Order: sequence, then structure tokens, then C-alpha cells
Amino acid sequence: MRLYLASVLPDEIEWAHTMGWCDGIVATPGVLAATVPHADPREILTEVAAVWSLPIFTSVGSLQADQIVREGKALARLAEQVIVAVPFIEDAIPALPRLRADGIRCAATFVHSVAQGVLAAKAGAAHVVVSVDALEAVGQSGEAVIRDLRQALDRSLLECDVVAGAPANATRFGDLAAAGADAAVLSPDGLRALQQHPLTDRGIDRFLVDVSRRAKPRRAR
Repeated sequence: MRLYLASVLPDEIEWAHTMGWCDGIVATPGVLAATVPHADPREILTEVAAVWSLPIFTSVGSLQADQIVREGKALARLAEQVIVAVPFIEDAIPALPRLRADGIRCAATFVHSVAQGVLAAKAGAAHVVVSVDALEAVGQSGEAVIRDLRQALDRSLLECDVVAGAPANATRFGDLAAAGADAAVLSPDGLRALQQHPLTDRGIDRFLVDVSRRAKPRRAR
């Protein structure tokens, strides 16, 4: 399962990459506003791409297909690893096959059902981002959508990654991984939380006690 870090801050990317936990970078308007609110988004993307040869998910600033295509092409010229995020709404969907025809990879966002995910894949999306956090906020099962969508894409022979958007905790992350998610989007704090477990501190304490009880080797005379 790939992990996409929702941050463009160099220190956070370096940390996640050093740990082996960063397979891509998410630089959507929300992420940019939260981390570098006063910076030029294109300058940030160019700087990130120059340092990291990782996929970079970034968004257009329009909901109209023609404008999305123009902006998508401009973003793709910044770096070859750019993946253009396109909202899955009727006015924007025609941009997906047009960008794919130009060799530009796209991710369909705001996907909340199996039907939407299949349609997005057929339209040309290489990635479908299921808003798991939004689904579960209204009482729907993000896990069920991920599982059924992955199965539907496989049966339809559609090559498209299913990306779980912002699982709430380690338990939900595990559920989504088991359900077949190809990747998950996580904030740095969310990623750090995955490595934690209540039993870890107990295990460390027990380990240190056991080490302290070991007989020390005698020094040679």
C-alpha cells in the first residue's frame, strides 16, 4: 500500500522519506493553504519536484473542462511526475480523457461511490480518490466503497488505483488496506499516529527491565 504525504514542507517530506513512508506528495489547494499560505503554488511545486522524484498530486483551480485542460497542461509542464487532480463533477469530467490523450495522468477527486469510481476510471483517471473521511462523517462505510470499487475495477479490467482519502486512525487505515486500497493520503501527524500503539510503551518498559537484569560479562584479568 502506497502512502501519499499531504505536505509540501521540506522537513516533513524528508522525515517521511527517510522512514520509507513517502511514496508521493499531495499538494492540493487545501494542503498548500495550510502549510505555505503565502507562497506561489507553482514555485512550491517546482521546488518540490526538483528535490524529490516522487509523484506529486496537485489540483487545478477551475471546475470547467476547457480551463482544467489548460491548467492541467501548464501544471504538467512544471514536472513530469505531476498528477493532475480533477473534481468528479459533470462539467469537469470531459477534461479526463482529453488530458489522458496528451499523456497527462489524472486523479479523480470527490468520489464517494463505486459507480462514480468506475465512471471516473472509464473517463481516463489513473487514480480515484475516495473521500473516506467525508463518507464516514455522514455514517457511510468508506471501507465498503473501497473494497467494492477495487473489485469492480478488477472485474472490468480497468487499470486505476484506488486511493483512500484521510483514514481517521490506525484502525481505519488497517481496515482500508485490507479492503484493497492501493494507497492512502495522510498528513504528517496522521502518519506518525500509525506507528503508535498503547502496548508499545509497555513493551519498551519490559524490554528495559529485562536488559537491566541481565548479568554483565566479567572483565578479563
